[in-house]
Amino acid sequence: MRERSVSSRPAARVSARERSVLRRGGVLRRAGVLLAMTGMVSGCSWIFGTDDGNKGDEKPVLSLFGSGSKMISGYVGNVVADEPQAALAAMTVLQRGGNAADAATALGLALSVTLPSRASLGAGGACVAWRPGDRDGGKAFLFLPTGDAPADRVQGTTTHADRPASVPMLARGLFLMQLSHGSVDFAELTRPAIQLARNGIEVGSQLAADLDVVQSPLLADEGARKIFARPNGTVMKAGDMLLQRYLAGTLERIRSAGPGDLYTGSLAQVVISANATTGAGLTMAGIRTSVPVVATPLTVTVGEMQVSFVPPPADGGYGMAVAWKALMNGRSSSDLGRQAVAGWRASEAKASVGTLTARAQSLLQSGHIPTGGGSSLPDLPASTSFAVADRKGGAVACAISMDNLFGTGRVAGSTGIVLGASALHRPRPILPAAIAHEDGRFLAAATASGQADAADAAAAALANGLQGQIKATTSMGRANVIACRGGLPGDGRRCQSWVDPRGSGYGTGATQD
Repeated sequence: MRERSVSSRPAARVSARERSVLRRGGVLRRAGVLLAMTGMVSGCSWIFGTDDGNKGDEKPVLSLFGSGSKMISGYVGNVVADEPQAALAAMTVLQRGGNAADAATALGLALSVTLPSRASLGAGGACVAWRPGDRDGGKAFLFLPTGDAPADRVQGTTTHADRPASVPMLARGLFLMQLSHGSVDFAELTRPAIQLARNGIEVGSQLAADLDVVQSPLLADEGARKIFARPNGTVMKAGDMLLQRYLAGTLERIRSAGPGDLYTGSLAQVVISANATTGAGLTMAGIRTSVPVVATPLTVTVGEMQVSFVPPPADGGYGMAVAWKALMNGRSSSDLGRQAVAGWRASEAKASVGTLTARAQSLLQSGHIPTGGGSSLPDLPASTSFAVADRKGGAVACAISMDNLFGTGRVAGSTGIVLGASALHRPRPILPAAIAHEDGRFLAAATASGQADAADAAAAALANGLQGQIKATTSMGRANVIACRGGLPGDGRRCQSWVDPRGSGYGTGATQD
């Protein structure tokens, strides 16, 4: 295929409206409540959508489950994720008329309950969002794990910081993404996570595997032991019932007071007061000033198709772009993404997101990609990923990490939040995510986990998904892909979901008739 030149654009700014809402931690009320979760189709291979019988149903959705709400018939969209119960939450939002950003938000919050080893409220990450009508590649939302907290003049010097923690970034990042691209009240989207935490879940195979890896250090923390230990003192196994009532209370507080309460309100005070037992070293100044960044995605154009990738400092998107571009030009790519990330990190200098994005875009344009050799990457933190596409062609792809399996391994007091690890003391995770689109139509979304293999796995999944055939291509990478070869809006029967059969992920594409 002929490849067009790749343009370079500065990072997008947060609007005055978004800054105002973030500052006061408020929520734009769009009404309603979210209760039930139904209709997921699981699997380790392709899941096909069905025809869209709702071409005339274009009224805005004001409430997902309030008065006058209804289930949508026909094709509603696709969801792929590493954890099935969270995927179910997202599918329900689509079935009730929510869009991709709404569903992705519900999914991310649900992961804080079902997969806290990789995506608790203490986690950070990166998302790219796109919808028909976006002519600039959509938007990227960066809410990466933070470093050690700065000093607070009022709070004074923190002591006993033996497990430095990242500021909990997940809620703030998802809120900003949903504020920009969502269609309903953020408060509604907390309901599935609240239900899961309060009523209990069956421990899934991925969470059980993660618990088995870190059981001794994790259970050394009293807060973690109360959540994740069996009565006999061993960690929970797959199929055990996991109740998280403290976390349910925190999510309920976020629902009623807005996510800002976790950064400037009573929840923030609880997190800070737990420093003595968590050794997190968090400060109110650090929590208050850690805000997500809205950025212009990296873009690569091939023919009439454009792909939007999360930009640096989420350099997994850069590595994914390098590997995908090579594949589309007919080159074999087993570890080009890994090498590109290593080269980027070897030469990376401190700069604004806009400057980093422009530099990465320029390198992609030139084709001269510095490499550091895949072996130069150290052992990287675990992560998880997911993507959502709705029936109107909106899409979101995200990758999330605690910067260590179970982060610091400690729970922030009565919040029930497993704290993420400070990025200052750990190598950054590779967080790839991308969305392909052409002439105002969604074509595909791909993302992946798998430490150093993540960028290459995501790139291969995207390339193969656009061709209608996907297979596992790396030893560690676990990709999630949605591909609609006919494009969306359009015929949902041509949309397919794929999750790596070696993992425990689920793809959804069921309809409610």
